Amino acid sequence: MINLGEGELDFSTPDYVKRSGIEAIENDFTKYTEVTGIDELKSAIAFKLSRDSGVDYAKEQIIAASGGKQIIFNAMLATLDADDEVVIPAPYWVSYPDIVRLTGATPVIVECDRDQGFKLTPWGLREALNTNTRWLILNSPNNPTGAVYSRDELSALLDVLDDFPNILVLADDIYEHLTYEMPGISPVACRPDLAERILTVNGVSKLYAMTGWRIGYAAGPEWLIKAMTTLQSQSTTSAASMCQVAAGVALENSLDFLEPRLTELRERRDLVVAAIKAIDGLDCDTPGGAFYVYVDCRGLMGRRTPAGDALESDVDLAAYLASEAGVGVVPGTAFGLAPYLRLAYGLSREDIERAMGQITEACAALS
Repeated sequence: MINLGEGELDFSTPDYVKRSGIEAIENDFTKYTEVTGIDELKSAIAFKLSRDSGVDYAKEQIIAASGGKQIIFNAMLATLDADDEVVIPAPYWVSYPDIVRLTGATPVIVECDRDQGFKLTPWGLREALNTNTRWLILNSPNNPTGAVYSRDELSALLDVLDDFPNILVLADDIYEHLTYEMPGISPVACRPDLAERILTVNGVSKLYAMTGWRIGYAAGPEWLIKAMTTLQSQSTTSAASMCQVAAGVALENSLDFLEPRLTELRERRDLVVAAIKAIDGLDCDTPGGAFYVYVDCRGLMGRRTPAGDALESDVDLAAYLASEAGVGVVPGTAFGLAPYLRLAYGLSREDIERAMGQITEACAALS
């Protein structure tokens, strides 16, 4: 199997970051730390946020955790009650709705179709809001579509919230620097005056290829960080000490390593897009960020496999590609908008070329 379903890059953690983690272990920095993270890491996070978003945060407004997912869990569990609602644009990262449901609250899914660039519109947002809405989740660049919101688009969404002063914004910026045609921008950079209502979530997993180090972080209003800290102190306590050191080193250093990686990812993206557009029944837009292509497969629905089975959903198509093409993809059903497939191009170009060739052959065999 060639796995195009994995949300992980094949790049390596930068050497200087790896060395810092090893040195921390050798220096016996292997004990518990403060729940919210070591001062050095929080200083590095504050530096990064000031550099990229132009917003200054005190250490009391910052928390580090065992991955970005834990940050989101903490935020939702610390603030939601059974009658609350969370607005989630679809397609969405698969964990958002389930995290909300685990709190007893209700995810309100707003479908954002391909003809609107898979992006939430101000009028779509306004229709979803009511007195029970507690959070709006925004993810740009987006998983699974790679869609990137412009400054004007984000500002227009945040302007809607001026009429709803009790709604918080969770800005998932994990793919922030993985953009191609235009830079990624954080919501808090668009409206610094709303900083007391925005929780900016990020981590080192994607940009620095540090998925296994498990360090996520957030910055936001002090009352919210305090509530999240109370919750985390009774769950995981602190993130791994040596991983905190390495994450701090990553964040405080330059992004000079990034451009060659973006060049490689852009070439992989264009390879996948060209291959998809050459397949009868499949189509896609060119994503502006992250490392995913969201493939429209409506043109294949109703066709039959060589065995005579009808493809009635993107789940059927994903299963067919797994069994007949030897390629793993994720059906759009998992992300709340179907029929689509998410293809991740975090693999080598050799593997991508082989995978796309096998997908092409399998699709050509349909009748």
